[in-house]
Amino acid sequence: MSESAEVKMDYQAVITRVLDAWKDGVDSHRPGRVAACFTEDALFQGAHPGYSLGRKGVEEYYAEQPVGLTVRYEIREIRPLVQDVLSAYVDPVFTRPDGTELRFHLTVILLQQAENDWLISHYHVSGLCGMTVATSV
Repeated sequence: MSESAEVKMDYQAVITRVLDAWKDGVDSHRPGRVAACFTEDALFQGAHPGYSLGRKGVEEYYAEQPVGLTVRYEIREIRPLVQDVLSAYVDPVFTRPDGTELRFHLTVILLQQAENDWLISHYHVSGLCGMTVATSV
């Protein structure tokens, strides 16, 4: 395996590990677990109008989501920006308890905090073209 393929695989593992923890928090309706995936000063823009800064805003946003909400995702692109900073373009699909699916595009920027410890510093969701964004994920 070439060195660049090996490095890309490491990036994939990092993004997957963080997003799997985020997914676990969403699926189990544990807003604090979701917020723990973010830096203390994270810039967060979900499906609601506006944005928040920090874990508290992330936790409040996910606390408003219905119990039974789940998410699955597909990582489309990963880009290293500088050392210890990764960007990823992701397609998440949220499923409401009634089975309604909400599809989005998501851009995340992850910062390395310590060895093998990465957190989301920037989270930006956008609706698909022609789609009305719901007030609850």
